[in-house]
Amino acid sequence: MQRATHTALYNWSQFRIQHCLKCRVPLRQSSRAYSVVPPPRDSDERNMLHRILRVDHAGEYGANRIYAGQMAVLGRSRTGPLIQEMWDQEKKHLEKFNEIMAENRVRPTALLPLWNFAGFVLGASTALLGKEGAMACTVAVEESISEHYNNQIRALMEKDTERYTELLNVIKEFRDDEIEHHDTGLKHDAEMLPGYWLLKNAIQLGCKAAIYASERV
Repeated sequence: MQRATHTALYNWSQFRIQHCLKCRVPLRQSSRAYSVVPPPRDSDERNMLHRILRVDHAGEYGANRIYAGQMAVLGRSRTGPLIQEMWDQEKKHLEKFNEIMAENRVRPTALLPLWNFAGFVLGASTALLGKEGAMACTVAVEESISEHYNNQIRALMEKDTERYTELLNVIKEFRDDEIEHHDTGLKHDAEMLPGYWLLKNAIQLGCKAAIYASERV
């Protein structure tokens, strides 16, 4: 009786082990060891990836502060819900980059305090010009960010599309959101603002300077 019981338990344990191994093999084959960013192969790749993440995080952080400034002025107006909708998407972008930065131990730009202040002031001051001013600011900023994302997409694809698949997917998704915000701004009378082109060019010049600085500081 004891021998039969022992044999039955042994056979059951072997069945469980083989069953578990069969279950684990597909998971091991189909999953990567990282979520979005591959482990750098050398210091050059590490520096490149850190620059990309640092500037993208800074851009999303600045965009959040711009929308916060706009909401402070226009939050109770009829344009408020539209701005809030775009801001909610930017919050998700920032949350994702916060997660990726932490996973990869990437230092954020030292200029975040400046972007915190400058972003809010830009959003609030253009919102004081009315709905058209807020939308003009949105068009200028989102056009700059989407162009920057497009440059990153091209650069990563030229290096190794397969290796950077997950990172490319994140950037492409956020790029598409920024384009949608840009188009929303145009749809809601951005170009009706007096001096629209002057304001747009000035904001985009500032965006280019911010991108350059955030990559390096």
